[in-house]
Amino acid sequence: MSRVGKTPIPVPDKTKITYKDRVITVQAEKGTLTRSIHPAVDLKIEDRVISVNVVKDDRKSRALQGLTRSLVANMVTGVNTGFERILEIHGIGYRAVINGNRIEFNLGYSQPVNFDLPEGISATIDKKNVIRLAGSDKELLGHTAASIRRLRPPERYKGKGIKYAEERIQRKAGKTGVKVA
Repeated sequence: MSRVGKTPIPVPDKTKITYKDRVITVQAEKGTLTRSIHPAVDLKIEDRVISVNVVKDDRKSRALQGLTRSLVANMVTGVNTGFERILEIHGIGYRAVINGNRIEFNLGYSQPVNFDLPEGISATIDKKNVIRLAGSDKELLGHTAASIRRLRPPERYKGKGIKYAEERIQRKAGKTGVKVA
């Protein structure tokens, strides 16, 4: 049984929700998000609370109930408070600069790498090596952060590269200088 899927989603004031033709639209001060709902589940909106119900009680439907509940809850949270992801750049000479809707990275390659931010994602840079990404769509924000991290993933010997702020890189020892007979 899905415990996550059965939990009701409270809807804050000043949040407008419309559900029509299996498409939910959530609107608040941070923007508007739209998502289509799988046919195995159905949404019920009443008294500023959204509940996710299964159409047919089988294993796949219960799994989709929990997934749909999480996606809709992230939509409600995103348009009200938003989400933030922090990336750190480590390495000598590695830095980032924002030019409009584009981030220019110097990551040790022969030329700078330009990364275009998608619509709905904003970025700020602190001290040339901390990137703060913000947006209302959690899925798009995570995909953007992963794409930026993929430009220069952190390596395990010196720790150089782009990593998430909460990520811990397991460092490896280099050559030990032991003679092999």
